Amino acid sequence: MPIRIPNDLPAGTALEAENIFVMPENRAREQDIRSLKILILNLMPTKVETEIQLLRLLSNSPLQIDISLLQMASHCSKNISQEYLDRFYQTFDSIRSEKFDGMIITGAPVESLDFEDVDYWDELCSILDWTRTNVFSTLHICWGAQAGLYHHYGIPKYPLQKKLSGIFGHRAVIPDEPLLRGCDDIFWMPHSRHTEVRAVDINRVPELNTVAVSDEAGVGIVTSDRGERVFLTGHMEYDSNTLSFEYCRDMEKGLDPDIPKHYFPGDDPGRDPEMNWRSTATLIMGNWLNYYVYQRTPYNIEEVGKADHGIKR
Repeated sequence: MPIRIPNDLPAGTALEAENIFVMPENRAREQDIRSLKILILNLMPTKVETEIQLLRLLSNSPLQIDISLLQMASHCSKNISQEYLDRFYQTFDSIRSEKFDGMIITGAPVESLDFEDVDYWDELCSILDWTRTNVFSTLHICWGAQAGLYHHYGIPKYPLQKKLSGIFGHRAVIPDEPLLRGCDDIFWMPHSRHTEVRAVDINRVPELNTVAVSDEAGVGIVTSDRGERVFLTGHMEYDSNTLSFEYCRDMEKGLDPDIPKHYFPGDDPGRDPEMNWRSTATLIMGNWLNYYVYQRTPYNIEEVGKADHGIKR
């Protein structure tokens, strides 16, 4: 089934080249289908690349999805034109009265700052509060996960001695967790971060569940009891060359980064990396859409936030 995207969104051309079925808004209006409404708060500086990565994963599902893109009104993006944002993105004020089946909050390159020092922190807190009544299930990624855990549950982040970068093996902690159905006993996920959350803090919160961990990368996936929040500390949406791009960028800046672990064959940055997390990313995104959104969200979307449709464990 297709994903519905804004008319003329450049990501659509890239996805169509991969034989992914995308449907512009004007055609989707002719469909008499209750599609899932998914809102993406894109905090990454590489807006277009992140759009393509997330839409690629969302498209690999039999569900029809209606995509809306959200920007922060209190932040001036430096890596993309305001014209692009005005054309394809909405602000919080414009969607505040709407309900959504699901929402994705991406990572952001602001880990070195305390949460309260991020220039859009107050606006993000308002959005996170709003999700409690207007979004059925929210998927948080990397810094977005840290921000959500901190805001909703008071869980701090801790600085790492060196940037954690690479592809790391994870194992399930909760047997038969719906989010991980179909995943291998050891599955791989990219990480790219300077900070971490710790299991000892998460375990103190009764309504949180550590779903997957890594011996090298620590906490990998956390969910809330009712499934209204999912936290991924890594970047399952990354393309095969994303970590390579980040490594070269940091080298050019003179930051002396470590070679991403378990990524380049033979740890040789001159060789093309092999992507070993694509199937995991597809499964986890599909499982979130199916088990955490589609099977639980009310058919009448206006009922989101009014009744207990949460996942029972």
